[in-house]
Amino acid sequence: MLLKEYRICMPLTVEEYRIGQLYMISKHSHEQSDRGEGVEVVHNEPFDDPVHGNGQLTEKKVYLSSKLPSWARAVVPKIFYVTEKAWNYYPYTITGKNTCSFLPKFSIHIETKYEDNKGSNDDIFEGEAKDLEREVCFIDIACDEIPERYYKESEDPKLFRSEKTGRGLLKEGWREEHQPIMCSYKLVTVKFEVWGLQTRVEQYVHKVVRDVLLIGHRQAFAWVDEWYDMTMDEVREFERATQEATNKKIGVFPPAIAITDISLPSSTRSAPSSAPSTPLSTDAPEFLSVPKDRPRKKSAPEALTLPDPSQKYPPRTLSSMFSPTKPPSPKQE
Repeated sequence: MLLKEYRICMPLTVEEYRIGQLYMISKHSHEQSDRGEGVEVVHNEPFDDPVHGNGQLTEKKVYLSSKLPSWARAVVPKIFYVTEKAWNYYPYTITGKNTCSFLPKFSIHIETKYEDNKGSNDDIFEGEAKDLEREVCFIDIACDEIPERYYKESEDPKLFRSEKTGRGLLKEGWREEHQPIMCSYKLVTVKFEVWGLQTRVEQYVHKVVRDVLLIGHRQAFAWVDEWYDMTMDEVREFERATQEATNKKIGVFPPAIAITDISLPSSTRSAPSSAPSTPLSTDAPEFLSVPKDRPRKKSAPEALTLPDPSQKYPPRTLSSMFSPTKPPSPKQE
């Protein structure tokens, strides 16, 4: 098991981030999804918890085959996905029971809490989680490097300035002075209990988690002018419509062929000029028929007469034994 705590600060309030988070997750999932891969939303519905109160339960399937490293693709099926269940009781969320489609010993568990501070609360997690040994990792949306293939100038907080809020153009050290500021605290547990691969896989998964958190939070801020004026009802409607479009985007596609109602001759179906016509008759095609004028070759006699074992005969060859001629008369002594 490998446990890390990520702290991601944002130039927003906790209440503002609630809308921005829902908007970002839906739009990001749609952008990252393609034919056969991406994030499929299975369930997204209200949920009541006796401890945390009203919340939202979301179940997703995240298809990842092409995004795995070569050493992982060599041992996983072509269709590979992780099932994710999340309970959102904002400002507290649980993302758990993340299971792999073919590895029962793989799981990811994430607890998240949000506070209006710059990541300074060392005791935000309670209970057993409070005493677990872990590495604390700060993620800076402005200054941390992201994989080059994911970089977009329009989503760079150092270059972006919001027209609606006036926030942006974040510089190194912005977390010390910026107002407003909030922090997303994420306690991430990765388990992969397979001897020989455990350390490598758990470290790789944490690297992926960190990249996803960095990219997603950069986008949430860079898209602030798109969601800033939305109400909760409006962002839920956007979420519903986007999830429906995303599911269609990664779903099963019909083959790219056209079917017409043009009637065809009763004897043949149309085909390319290079292909022979296929008769629809139930009779065998000519090249499989036996010519009527060809004499049938006899491979064995019509009847086989066996010799009387009480009589003596000279030695016989195998071919002569199956000859249709009568056997010679016994020698006269």
